[in-house]
Amino acid sequence: MKKNFLIFYYALCCTLLFSASSFAQQKDSITIRQIYDEALLRGQAYTQLEYLCKKVGARLSGSPQAAAAVEFTRYIMDTMKLDKVYLQPVMVPHWVRGAKEVGKIVNSKQIGEQEVRVVALGNSVGTGKGGITAKVVEVKNFEELKALGKAKVSGKIVFFNRSMDATKFNTFEAYGAASDQRGAGPSEAAKLGAVGVVVRSLASNIDDFPHTGSTRYQFVRQIPAVAISTKGAELLSGLLKNDTTLLFHFETHCQMLPDVLSYNVIGEIKGSEKPEEIIVVGGHLDSWDLAEGAHDDGTGCMQAIEVLRIFKTLNIKPKRTIRAVMFMNEENGLRGGLEYAKVALEQKEKHIAAIESDRGGFTPREFSTEAPAEILQKMQTWLPLLEPYGITAIKKGGGGADISPLRNQNTVLIGYVPDSQRYFDLHHTEQDTFDKVNPRELALGAGAMAALVYLISEHGF
Repeated sequence: MKKNFLIFYYALCCTLLFSASSFAQQKDSITIRQIYDEALLRGQAYTQLEYLCKKVGARLSGSPQAAAAVEFTRYIMDTMKLDKVYLQPVMVPHWVRGAKEVGKIVNSKQIGEQEVRVVALGNSVGTGKGGITAKVVEVKNFEELKALGKAKVSGKIVFFNRSMDATKFNTFEAYGAASDQRGAGPSEAAKLGAVGVVVRSLASNIDDFPHTGSTRYQFVRQIPAVAISTKGAELLSGLLKNDTTLLFHFETHCQMLPDVLSYNVIGEIKGSEKPEEIIVVGGHLDSWDLAEGAHDDGTGCMQAIEVLRIFKTLNIKPKRTIRAVMFMNEENGLRGGLEYAKVALEQKEKHIAAIESDRGGFTPREFSTEAPAEILQKMQTWLPLLEPYGITAIKKGGGGADISPLRNQNTVLIGYVPDSQRYFDLHHTEQDTFDKVNPRELALGAGAMAALVYLISEHGF
């Protein structure tokens, strides 16, 4: 009799546990459906992005437009009646491009003189009036540069001409593999006596729109540096094969001014059960100065704000605190992300997760995460709830630049991963404008981020 009772009791417990689990899954499924319905039918991200792009425009840190973007995003979140909206002060670099750049091939045996499109690399020094003109040495990587030695590099312009690997399906992997020539190339060339640097644009296509991006000077002589369009790079490389005596000329007027005060913009919904556990969702508010910063990263900022709006509109009471953070100065310094993590550490805040959207506003595909195996496995159990909306994977991978300083605070870092095949056609160019953003893709991304935030808030790790 006792044995039969134990069997019955065990079966009853299993049934109750299964029923509770089934009820929770059903509740999650219904809520996630509501989240997506709200994003797709009544979403505000696209309208807000239009204002950010068209009324505020390019938002390089330290600029008046960056300051206007701070006020605009604070205003949006203020109107949402969140539990808290505030500005977090941060000193940021103030680099200015100055007058439009000039680039030209001169003294070519084949074509004589021809202008090519170039833009100064972010944080670079300018040439000043008159520019620089010199012979060119072409290299694919730092090994080739070092092999040339000082005798063959001194007094010349170094042309880094390594393209992104078109065979890599993950375009961010291709970008990362090619980006050292832009970030460190000018300093490496300066060590060998070069007078300037031309870097092939980090682009996935061949066109005539040069891509800017940061360079990082080391403790060596600073030399001017520009990016050349991929079409211009092809032309220059082809000419150099038969004419090593041609000259290249470029003129830039950029300069680094003293740091200025700016802000991270933060909105918060307090957790109902575990308010001390914080989930961050965010993007970076600054952009390069060539265009409107639509995909990089206006879309990520508006999606992060939309997550909070969806929770408020649907009256979802998160168990854990949710913060939307508009980070300042990701493009040429990462000061906002560093400051946010520093303050979090000083205030002994507990960030259990941070989700960053900084890969454009294209169609959602998956999430990547830096997390221990057991947490990743738990997150993967949520996939059946997300797969109906196009999220096919939650896998090991990177989180994002602005949230990376939280890594040492035991925070699970998560990157929102949309389709990436078009991103590097636009990235850091004058083509990154509002008209390149599809409203449905943007809304689906906001829904995906809100759904994942909801699941983390409900179930934790």
